[in-house]
Amino acid sequence: MHTYAQARLADSDGALALAVTHYGEALARDPDRVEIAQRAYVQALESGDKALALQSAALLDQAGLLPRDGTLLRIGEALEQRNWIAANTLVDRMEQEGNFAFIGPILRSWIAAGEGQKITLAIDPQDRFAALAQRYVDEHQALLALNEGDIEGTIAPLRRAITIRPADALLRLSFATQLAARKAKAEALLLLPPNDAHFARARTDIARRRVKASPLTPAQGYARLLARLATDIGSDRDGVGLALRLARIATFADPGSFEHRIVAARLLTVAGFAAAALAETDKVPPGWYSAIAQAERVDALAADGQMDAALALARTLAAEPDAEPERHVRLGRLLAERRDFDGAAAAFRAAQARFGDADPPWSLLLFEGSALEQGKRWDEARAVLERAAALAPNEPVILNYLGYAQIERRQNVEAALDLLKKASALKPQDPSITDSLGWAHYVTGNVKAAVPVLERAAAGAPSDVTINEHLGDALWTAGRRYEARYAWAAASVYAEGDVAARIAAKAKEGLKPEYAAP
Repeated sequence: MHTYAQARLADSDGALALAVTHYGEALARDPDRVEIAQRAYVQALESGDKALALQSAALLDQAGLLPRDGTLLRIGEALEQRNWIAANTLVDRMEQEGNFAFIGPILRSWIAAGEGQKITLAIDPQDRFAALAQRYVDEHQALLALNEGDIEGTIAPLRRAITIRPADALLRLSFATQLAARKAKAEALLLLPPNDAHFARARTDIARRRVKASPLTPAQGYARLLARLATDIGSDRDGVGLALRLARIATFADPGSFEHRIVAARLLTVAGFAAAALAETDKVPPGWYSAIAQAERVDALAADGQMDAALALARTLAAEPDAEPERHVRLGRLLAERRDFDGAAAAFRAAQARFGDADPPWSLLLFEGSALEQGKRWDEARAVLERAAALAPNEPVILNYLGYAQIERRQNVEAALDLLKKASALKPQDPSITDSLGWAHYVTGNVKAAVPVLERAAAGAPSDVTINEHLGDALWTAGRRYEARYAWAAASVYAEGDVAARIAAKAKEGLKPEYAAP
């Protein structure tokens, strides 16, 4: 119990490696304690301790408490051992459990390939999960065709897979490797856009015919599938825990893959394990994948509080020839966090310059406009934001930013109100946009319309400082002063600095012109 307590303390403190060490010791001393096995299982996956993950999974399975992703862990083990009977049995179980049933046809195709059989990978269009499964099928149709040396049969499904994930550099590099190793040089180079720093090393090696790669094993194909799932699930903050476990299972099934290490590093950073993320990037040596790993390292350094190191590395990456826009964006965000808004705006403009004479994505204009606005260069910011709105007239985030920034400055308030009405109509459930609309009503003197809108915003984001302060001001102006003080009290919980002082003053003295929210 002492060792278990140490593990829990390390766990709560975010010390992932120390926690998993103590959980492992506690489980070894008391292997029948289910609660220890449950903690050890999760921590072992998050930390990448394969042996402990399998041990704790076995104990949980005996107790009938194995999580659904535990079945995926066991499938990976069976595929590594080339135990096709066990793998098929576990896939049956996975399909019965339901959560991951949609990947069953893909797994059975890889198992069949391991057995020396050939099964055409296809999804029944009548299956209720057909649309979800199809997101992953094309990549594996292409991989299975490549394994058979069928370059022609690879191209169509590969194009569909790229269409689904056009910006996925890892996907492009992994297929370029397999194609180049099979003498399909032209096809490999088509996957790697020229004048792109991510692909410079790969293009050079392919041009010089320096690429070797073996056909993927079923375990490696399975790892690819889990890495894609992890990326998709991890795009939603609520899914990061599961996504990280899937990424770790992918690294277990294919420990030599740098691609899966990078995915794991990205998810570890988001999950709050920056030190572990840095350790994963250390495992990616110089080569095809190192540029992408270094980009993830920037984020991990920043999350770990090593801002100087993060900025230095971000500057280095952005200064490389043919640096892609995302490198400049990463640098710009770090500079903005440091409140170097002029530097941030310059970085975002550098990202836009990569698009030449074509219009840049509206998001880059929004980034630049935001940096300029925060840097008190409003006239320039407004011009940039208006250009973004012209490029994407139905993007609520742009309409909200441009509208609210003008409301704050009491400029063009009627036109700004129209922008916010449109933004709210496009995204009615967004509390921030709802707040902007309510505050615009308040600023234009329509307090009666403002209050219910701000109440709706506060219901959607009850801990938001700005929303609660706005609501308090509107309630006070409407004569509902008792309720106004409750709203200000809610705002004060997380308020800091000048905002906290302003809210405290009006909670004590009431709303005065000098205490009004901006």
